[in-house]
Amino acid sequence: LDNVRLEDLPVGENVMTAEYRLEALLVTGHCSETPAADADQSNAQYTRHNPPPSPRGTQLLIDTSGTIVMSNLGYFQLPTLPGARTLRIREGRSAEVYRFATSGGLLDLDVGADSLVKALLDVDAGVETVEETATPTADDSAVSVVVASWNGRVVRVALTKRKGMELEDVLEEAAAWSDKREAKRPIHRWFGSFFGPGKGAPKNDENLGAEKEEETSVDISPQKQKYAGDTIHVFSVASGHLYERFLKIMMLSVRRNTNNPVKFWFIKNWLSPRFKDFLPHIALQYGFEYELVTYKWPTWLRRQTEKQRIIWAYKLLFLDVLFPLTLDKIIFVDADQVVRADLKELWDMDLHGAPYAYTPMCDNNKEMEGYRFWKTGFWKNHLRGKPYHISALYVVDLKRFRKTAAGDQLRVIYEQLSQDPNSLANLDQDLPNYAQLQVPIFSLPQNWLWCESWCGNETKANAKTIDLCNNPMTKEPKLLGAARIVKEWPGLDNEVRHFTADVERRLYGGKQFLSHQERVARNAAAAASGDSKDEL
Repeated sequence: LDNVRLEDLPVGENVMTAEYRLEALLVTGHCSETPAADADQSNAQYTRHNPPPSPRGTQLLIDTSGTIVMSNLGYFQLPTLPGARTLRIREGRSAEVYRFATSGGLLDLDVGADSLVKALLDVDAGVETVEETATPTADDSAVSVVVASWNGRVVRVALTKRKGMELEDVLEEAAAWSDKREAKRPIHRWFGSFFGPGKGAPKNDENLGAEKEEETSVDISPQKQKYAGDTIHVFSVASGHLYERFLKIMMLSVRRNTNNPVKFWFIKNWLSPRFKDFLPHIALQYGFEYELVTYKWPTWLRRQTEKQRIIWAYKLLFLDVLFPLTLDKIIFVDADQVVRADLKELWDMDLHGAPYAYTPMCDNNKEMEGYRFWKTGFWKNHLRGKPYHISALYVVDLKRFRKTAAGDQLRVIYEQLSQDPNSLANLDQDLPNYAQLQVPIFSLPQNWLWCESWCGNETKANAKTIDLCNNPMTKEPKLLGAARIVKEWPGLDNEVRHFTADVERRLYGGKQFLSHQERVARNAAAAASGDSKDEL
């Protein structure tokens, strides 16, 4: 119901009916490491002066849903269906290092804060509702879990390192990074970061988990046969009908300029029902795949209250758990962006060991010099000569992102900075730039993103993408600026609008829907240009 406005109901109607569909239940919990019965109890990692070590980075599966254990409280979440299920350690490095503990491998947790903290602090706790409910299978990499409540299951999972693997780290690269930065950045103490003091600069629904529904993973187009090579995976978010209109244009521009197969990934939380109905048709028409994903915001992570900031947070905070574990790379492209180049070039770019790559802010539009906040004060001192990057386009090496526990580090830094309501003004942009010392950014060539607000006209001709970023000086409506800034935008928009109208006539039997948000934007653009509304 994110886009509903009751005042937009047809004349004579004063009631709107909404139908909710429960698509999955969540198995969530906290995973800790416990020593094997024959383990050396003098091993430093098993001392009880600190919380039990979290087997962060360990990959878990239920059915086809997969996730990783976060270092943040050892948290994990998996969507599933009701009934008897199998929670499994994924084959590979995770199963080589860990097995489920012989006793108490999976326990029910009371969700009350006191009992949760006590259970996390004490591996051997036998309090509250720690009644064993799972029977280890013959395979010590799996346990049975019964989901028999509309509330899902909240569990504590105990893992034990296999014999001979006691000193191994499931994420070897993350361990090396942590050792190098321990003295510089003590904020990575996973437990103290959330409870101590500090302040710093199957199917799914938006409230349920990140997996597939029957129509969210689509490969139906015979046109896909025209494209060869590796599939290029593109990620984006949109909220509201205006930005869904921009999103369609972005998708078309990617498809027109990229010669490889393309698959789009969208966070489904804020997509309108009309857009979801439309997706299979545009995928069929233009020859691409798509999938809708989501992730429930963890209860222990400080939540944003403004919708725009929540959207920004989802662009970054859950990159390691939002997509299938088999997906190794993804490119984020803003909805209000037009792509002019083949994304295969960006896909193949060497990130030089960094988990992700962003484009630095342009520096050649001198009219905007007074708005470049990163050149003065706090940001100038913090960056120490490093560039400040724009978040409208970035490449994520998901394999390295997970191996280096980059997501864990970003969530810890976010939790500290978000204590101050004045910090992270542009959350999706400020957080990765602030965290550069912990999570390095590879800087993309400047021509990969051109934005009129910050870039001079002399570099526009070589731009591989053009973003309709906000202009803090003119505050020009994006719908007005689009046609002026991007020469191909009117043609793309006209094609998309005609195709949308045709699809919606077939789906709903009426003319193309125009939302309140889109009407306001069109009227503002028309007023600013002096043109009639019908011309936009």
